Amino acid sequence: MADKTKKGSARLLSPKLTLPTLTGLAEIESGSATARRAAQMLVEKQLGFILPTPKQKKNIVVAFVKRDMIVYGRAFDIVKLIAPIDLDDLSEIEARINKIQLFEIKSTRKDKINANFHGYFFSLTAAEVLVAQSLKQQFKFALVNTLTKHYVELSLNELFGRAKGIYPSWSILL
Repeated sequence: MADKTKKGSARLLSPKLTLPTLTGLAEIESGSATARRAAQMLVEKQLGFILPTPKQKKNIVVAFVKRDMIVYGRAFDIVKLIAPIDLDDLSEIEARINKIQLFEIKSTRKDKINANFHGYFFSLTAAEVLVAQSLKQQFKFALVNTLTKHYVELSLNELFGRAKGIYPSWSILL
């Protein structure tokens, strides 16, 4: 995104007790107000979701790559920490990498989408699918309705298992 925010720490001291800063909010790649609101909603739920700073996002990518796991920085928007981890410390990330889940947010603000997200139509990028296949249960999709405040976490297998249709397409930038 073109928006730049002041870099700050998104360190989470306790997944349920400390509300992380929202400094990475403007870094959400989609650029839509709905996606930014969805990320903010997830963080506010105090379930361990944080928005990593650009430096922290790079540390996360490096840690996964060192384990031969494919990760593209643009293929995830937010992370969920299962335990406290200092994302500014690469060695700590490497030591506790199994406590980190990466999430791609798919957001909507439609009132006709129910809590199960039945009828929700969205796209996946090839990068998102590749990262999801590489990381398995450490990568999930967060479907978020900013109007109803509902959200669902789904792995790639769960997502495909619930799909009523899949329509491949190519996006081309010239």
